Amino acid sequence: MRLHRLRITAFGPFGGSQEADFDALSAAGLFLLHGPTGAGKTSVLDAVCYALYGSVPGVRQGGGLRSDHADAGTRTEVCLEFTVAGRRLEVTRQPPWERPKRRGSGTTTDKAQSALREYRSDGGTWRDLSRSHQEIGEEIGILLGMSKEQFCQVVLLPQGDFARFLRADAEARGRLLGRLFDTRRFAAVEQHLAERRRSGEAAVRDADTELLADAHRIQQAAGDALELPLPDAAPGDPGLAETLLTWAAVARGSASEQLAARAAALTAAEAAGSAAAQQLDGARELHRLQRRSAAARERAEHLAATAEAHHRDQRAMERARKAETVAPALQLRDAAAAEHRAAREAEARARAVLPAELSGAGAPGLATAARRAAEELGGLETARRAEARLTEITQERTALDRQERADDDLLEESGSWLAGWEQAHAALKADVDGTQEAAARTEQLAGRLEAAEAKLAAARRRDRLTGEAAGAQAQALAARERAGAAREHWLDLKEQRLRSIAAELAAGLEDGRPCDVCGSTHHPAPARKAAGHVDARAEEAALAGHQRAEEVRAECERTLSRTREALAAATAEASATATADLAWEADDLRRQHAEAHRAASGAHAAREALAHAEQEHGRRLDAQQEAARRAASRASLRDVLDRERTALEAELTRARGDAGSVAARARRLEDQAALLAEAAEAARTAEDTAQRVKDADARLADAAFRAGFDTPEAAAGALLDAAGHRELQRRLDARHQEEAAVRAVLAEPDTAAAAERPPADPGAAERAAEAAELRLRQAASAHDAAARRRAELGRLSARAAAAARRLAPLRAGHDRVARVAALTAGTSAENERRMRLESYVLAARLEQVAAAASSRLQRMSQGRYTLVHSDDRSGRGRSGLGLHVVDAWTGRERDTATLSGGETFFASLALALGLADVVTDEAGGVRLDTLFIDEGFGSLDDQTLDEVLDVLDALRERDRSVGIVSHVPDLRRRIHTQLEVVKGREGSSVRQREGGR
Repeated sequence: MRLHRLRITAFGPFGGSQEADFDALSAAGLFLLHGPTGAGKTSVLDAVCYALYGSVPGVRQGGGLRSDHADAGTRTEVCLEFTVAGRRLEVTRQPPWERPKRRGSGTTTDKAQSALREYRSDGGTWRDLSRSHQEIGEEIGILLGMSKEQFCQVVLLPQGDFARFLRADAEARGRLLGRLFDTRRFAAVEQHLAERRRSGEAAVRDADTELLADAHRIQQAAGDALELPLPDAAPGDPGLAETLLTWAAVARGSASEQLAARAAALTAAEAAGSAAAQQLDGARELHRLQRRSAAARERAEHLAATAEAHHRDQRAMERARKAETVAPALQLRDAAAAEHRAAREAEARARAVLPAELSGAGAPGLATAARRAAEELGGLETARRAEARLTEITQERTALDRQERADDDLLEESGSWLAGWEQAHAALKADVDGTQEAAARTEQLAGRLEAAEAKLAAARRRDRLTGEAAGAQAQALAARERAGAAREHWLDLKEQRLRSIAAELAAGLEDGRPCDVCGSTHHPAPARKAAGHVDARAEEAALAGHQRAEEVRAECERTLSRTREALAAATAEASATATADLAWEADDLRRQHAEAHRAASGAHAAREALAHAEQEHGRRLDAQQEAARRAASRASLRDVLDRERTALEAELTRARGDAGSVAARARRLEDQAALLAEAAEAARTAEDTAQRVKDADARLADAAFRAGFDTPEAAAGALLDAAGHRELQRRLDARHQEEAAVRAVLAEPDTAAAAERPPADPGAAERAAEAAELRLRQAASAHDAAARRRAELGRLSARAAAAARRLAPLRAGHDRVARVAALTAGTSAENERRMRLESYVLAARLEQVAAAASSRLQRMSQGRYTLVHSDDRSGRGRSGLGLHVVDAWTGRERDTATLSGGETFFASLALALGLADVVTDEAGGVRLDTLFIDEGFGSLDDQTLDEVLDVLDALRERDRSVGIVSHVPDLRRRIHTQLEVVKGREGSSVRQREGGR
């Protein structure tokens, strides 16, 4: 990286705008940045750091960047032009700025701004790359290949820091080297292993805890059967699983022995219970038979006591059977008497409603009077028909009146409707014409709406493609930058290979064979491949990478071109009208089209309404004509009906007599004829039933005599109804069954034998059986408990064994991780130097730094001093980051803290330069063409100062320039190219002096 130009405005002590031309300063290779204390020398370096990384180094980061000397309207800005990786860039940064408001009083804060540009040598113009803080930071970080901390150590060499580095202990050196070489991944490995060790240890302890929990469950399940106590062990103890598994096997054995003993006790209890149950069954059966015999004797005694009542029931049953032969005659006599009583009652009711002159007449006289009333009723039939016709005529006249009123209403309503026909017909015609006009407008608006929606879609594509074009442009820009970097990388490798092509050709030389270049068969001094030699394979790989990057760039360019073409087409279609305006116009057309469409959608309904109205007009005209024809017909029919009604009324007056109507007189005659006929029939029925009663009495007396009864009443008293007969028969049957059952029980051999034995005692047998059953349940419960205990112990033992099997690989893995974690942490006995992994990596870097620094230190010290890396431990600390100096004059190695002030300066300078080389290589080989060295030269004598300057001046051989930051007066005489920082009341300023000017 080479600095070209720096412009500072309102930054730090600089109130105005100051500019430094590093191209002119670097021409001499060595230049001096000097000025009085507090003038702002370090602020120049801070400005470089701020331009590249957006922040300043160290403790100065927390302070404000804006100059107190600046005008209120001048914004703080740093602009740096530099070249890195073959690209010339310009970065401009402006921190947040609290400025006066343009209107009114007070202040407002503007956000921080950044800009990155690249110089195009082919066109001699600057091209903007980005204005994003994040993108600029990522781009510069990738190009430089180092963080801000690394940059401040290797480009802005702070001598004071390296002097402290020489005297620091291993821990302090580790912190600095860790920031510079970014060994966080190795520290992360240590931390990861430590966390895995802790998690593995926790997992093992958890597994051991689970195993111990299973052991406690086994102890609880075993209960009193376990004679061996639980081993006293804790999670994490070695051999814990084996001890617990052995103890569990002993517990299972004890449980098996107890189960066998409980099984034998259960067998004995089952036999005793079976014997007691048999004895209980025998005692219960004997008790049952004895009770059965006693009950049979009691029943026999009861039968003997009730024998007289049984004989009475037998005699009553015999008389009832004889009386059953008289029952039909009794039933006939009772039926005849009941029928006669009903006939007498009906006759009395019929005579009660007859006229007084007929109430005493006999049956023949009543029949004759009924015939005369019926004949008179037949003579009124013609008059009844005439009266019915008169009613029909009245109804017909009412219907004619109703039709006349309906026709009048119809004519009035039709006349009113027809009066407004012309106006209604014109309105309906206007509706049809309006819907036709709306249909035409709908078609017109549909075309305009389609065009507006197409234009709106194009505007939206234009807006979307605008963003896509910006993204595609950014991708194409990034692809072009990657392709350029790949091309530069390929060309660098190709150049390096061409510079060392002699060594590549020399690799194929053989004695006696001619050289492909000079033809000689002698090869006295063939070229050797230097470190980092680039061969054909590396060059081809770089070329392939360049070609791939070019393909990606071309594809991105094509994508950008297609996007821009689509954007141009969309822009041409949508014109420059804003999308919101086009959307409003489309919505308005859509609304108008919807309104016109709704109006046009009523066309069918309007035409239907017009046709329906025209049909209604014709129907109403026809109805008027039909109503006129019905009126003429009604007048003729009304005359006919009037003449017929007059004739019928004269005929009915003669037929009614003194009644209100023919129908009333007919009803009177009908009622009279019916009453007379009913009374005649009731009188004949009463005479007939009286004769049947006499006949039934005679037959009943004869039947009672033949059955053995003195009178019919005696036969009736012996007769039983169905319920009485069933009850008596039931008592007789029950008596016979009871006698047979008692005889059968008393004749049973088992019952008779049981009656001869002593009384049974089933209670004692039950108590004995219950005691045996209790002992059986206890034995079964004890057996089940022993079986469950053995099964539970088996299950828990299997679970513990499975847990132990799972624990084995877990413990083995934990042991491996713990061993590696202790080794990387420096706490393992196998790590003899107690060196952490990160310290080991940093020690290798420190060894490289010491080697690179020694080449310069030897020249500065005239070959006396050499820096070497030491692995020795200091006290109880860890080893690996020790740094010693070898004194060639004494041949002894001593600590760097023993160096004098001047020796410490050039040793730290050599260390800083060596560290810059190593970090540069670590960052990917980025060339650092501009370096700054800050202070420390005042401690050197003239000879040493000359030697140090010679070493710095020698850096020009590698096309580097070195800026020395110092206020030592002697340096102003020795270094003629200078950048002076001058203090003033209005703020500091810079003056540049080149060569002797």
